Amino acid sequence: MNGSRRTPLGSCATVLVLAVSALMLAAPNSTAEPVDYGKGGDSDQKGGADDTSIYAAAKIQYSGAVTKNGSTGNVTSSDLNWTPPPCWYAPYLGAKDFKKKMSGQIESAKNTPGMGGTAGAAIGEMQRHYEDEYGWTDTPGYKDYNVDKDGEGMFWAAVENPDEPDVLKRSSCNDLPFWVDNGDTPPARYEEAIKPEILAALAYQRMQLPDTKVTLAPEATTKVNLPTWAWLDKAVFDEVQATAAINVPGFGIQATTTAKPVSLKLEPGTTDAETFPASGQCAINADNSIGQPYAKGDADKTPPCGIRYLHSSGDGVFKLRATITWKISWTGTGGVGGDLPDGTFGTTQDVTVQEIQAVNR
Repeated sequence: MNGSRRTPLGSCATVLVLAVSALMLAAPNSTAEPVDYGKGGDSDQKGGADDTSIYAAAKIQYSGAVTKNGSTGNVTSSDLNWTPPPCWYAPYLGAKDFKKKMSGQIESAKNTPGMGGTAGAAIGEMQRHYEDEYGWTDTPGYKDYNVDKDGEGMFWAAVENPDEPDVLKRSSCNDLPFWVDNGDTPPARYEEAIKPEILAALAYQRMQLPDTKVTLAPEATTKVNLPTWAWLDKAVFDEVQATAAINVPGFGIQATTTAKPVSLKLEPGTTDAETFPASGQCAINADNSIGQPYAKGDADKTPPCGIRYLHSSGDGVFKLRATITWKISWTGTGGVGGDLPDGTFGTTQDVTVQEIQAVNR
């Protein structure tokens, strides 16, 4: 049986909002537990869902994303308009397990005080959707929760990204769980269905990059108007990768996000300073180093990467900030791939600037 999506209560949007809301109100602790993305180190992280949740808890395995030496921090996108996905749809349960879980929730919701009227009718329509093949224009229903196809596919359901601060965006994947046969891809209307592009964005979000403490000459304490050389050794810049993957029966995808350093930006911590080059942006060298180490006899030369402070720091220090820009790309299952917005990660270090003392004769 099929109903029009545009009739009041028979519309897919109305049923989804009312029925899902009713189930969540009826069941305690019914929101999905946050996915634990970890803070570095090879890991096998997964989302979680408690026994009363209808949200998917698709297991996402992470690996890589860790630099070899020193402390690390999360990459920041250089594109202010870019954000990782707030939610997605992913494989959830086989037919028999889904029937047990969903039918139990429906019965619990129907027996909850105050769940009559419109909300109760919506729950009834959802029950028919999974039991009696009641569907909408482009959303076919199921006979007895598809148990006759158990093992041949899975129901997919929504996963919220716990790192998305906007609750409305996080819960925008509000379609009811839907069936996907093993080896098939979800219908095109489910644009947020998990795919390599989404996994690449999640790997990007978790990527950890190294601290960028530059070597200075003079070190830590310099003089007013004296060029201070700055450089980073090539050993600091190993390529950083993070992989995110989902593997369940009949379905498996992954994506690897790769970050490569391309430049260093110096911010002196005061406007009374000059940078070399003038932009403060030091390009990476052919050998993956940045800048040039100071050598004896270079005192009168202009450093290819450095700073000249024009004012003393007095009794304090200047906070020199060094930020690396990383070019980030990704590859995924099926040979897909592309570029993601450049990422940045920076740290600060203290620099003391003293006046040059002169002796009058």
